[in-house]
Amino acid sequence: MRKSMFLVLLAAIVLASCSNKEQTNQGSTSKGQELGVSSLEEDSTRTISTDAVFDKFFTEASLRVDYCLTGNQKETTYSLKELIREPYWSGSKTNLVDTLEFGNYIVKVFESETDNLLFSKGYQNLYGEWQTTDEAKQVTKTFDESVVVPFPRVKIDIALYYKTWEGKLKEGMRFCVSPENYFIRDYDNLNLPVYDAWIGNEDITKAVDVVILPEGYTQAEMDKFIKDCDFFVVSLFSYAPYDRYRESFNVRGVLAPSAESGCNMPGDHVYKNTAMHFSFWTFDSERYCMSTDNRDIRDLAGQVPYDQIYILVNTEKYGGGGIYNFYCSSASSNRFSSDVIIHEFGHGFAGLADEYYYAGSSEHMYNLELEPWEPNITSLVDFSDKWGDMMDEETPVPTPRKRKYEQTIGVFEGGGYEPKGMYSPHMDCLMNSLGHDFCPVCQRAIERMILYYSK
Repeated sequence: MRKSMFLVLLAAIVLASCSNKEQTNQGSTSKGQELGVSSLEEDSTRTISTDAVFDKFFTEASLRVDYCLTGNQKETTYSLKELIREPYWSGSKTNLVDTLEFGNYIVKVFESETDNLLFSKGYQNLYGEWQTTDEAKQVTKTFDESVVVPFPRVKIDIALYYKTWEGKLKEGMRFCVSPENYFIRDYDNLNLPVYDAWIGNEDITKAVDVVILPEGYTQAEMDKFIKDCDFFVVSLFSYAPYDRYRESFNVRGVLAPSAESGCNMPGDHVYKNTAMHFSFWTFDSERYCMSTDNRDIRDLAGQVPYDQIYILVNTEKYGGGGIYNFYCSSASSNRFSSDVIIHEFGHGFAGLADEYYYAGSSEHMYNLELEPWEPNITSLVDFSDKWGDMMDEETPVPTPRKRKYEQTIGVFEGGGYEPKGMYSPHMDCLMNSLGHDFCPVCQRAIERMILYYSK
């Protein structure tokens, strides 16, 4: 591990390289304007550069920003950790500014000289989910996380934002990066074998590039991992609308062995020495299988071009997880593996919400006074941009959960874990329960995301 003193020096030099900029906030946003935090209104006045042509401002490589989120249910603090140059930019070269506005976290890249917006991307993370837990009411924790942006040709400002429970956009950290900064280190080339499970488009900037990482596969089990990668591809293209866009996907597996087979299961007092330290019982939810080992995940993913990270966990235990533009995981050897793979990928790739709910639940992951950003649930606070255009005018809103509406696109109460005040578009769907296809609303959302990456 790198010494903490090196990290302090790195942060200092990154900031010093842009000393001409007045705003350099690397801490809590609690002091607002005093720390140079932009309000949402201020940020909306920034000009989106009409000259944001990829080759003018960016190279074919990526800049990975490793940072820390520290906080609890009420407070959040950002701190810079490390900058890494990775060899591939596989994102779109045309859709540089995120128009989808998905996610409660956003990274933005500005040209330092003009302050024009060159790039932005929304995402979610594990820290944000942890903030909704009871533990976050009692303790403060730190989560290591990363964002990836195109590697710049010019001096840039990188700003990281988050939305509060009330929906206010806050700037958590802003810093300047010069492409000549020699403290940006090159990625670790681990010289691991790569398995091309599916190559639909050789142009990585016009495809959805999925990297599959093996968790809990020993060297002797790499053949099984290759077969599981093939199973992932077969599963993906067995569901609409993915089946219509085979040429828009690339799927590669990085053959990274673990010392031991399986993964951590704290509830059963089982702990394994694995490549990325995934664990069931994440946030004390038995089926939730995630990892806080961000650096190892990103180091392995960065061996190949990637837009989405999927971790196959070598276990028969039912479970997994998926977070938008973060990563997805699922068990590779469970009888429900196919449905679970596609369900979790719906979260990570298309930003789809869970449509199931818990009767009598008093815990809230959503502020019901706001419209959720996910395309397949609504609080009816602002339904105008959701799926109203797909509904029959005679369908009642809300729509009763009755047999006559089983195949109807409607507004059914219950979704996003909320039994009341949140609504989903179909009585059942793969985002609600296994054994179903995606409903038409989810299919449209997935198709839009495929085109966003590939066109």
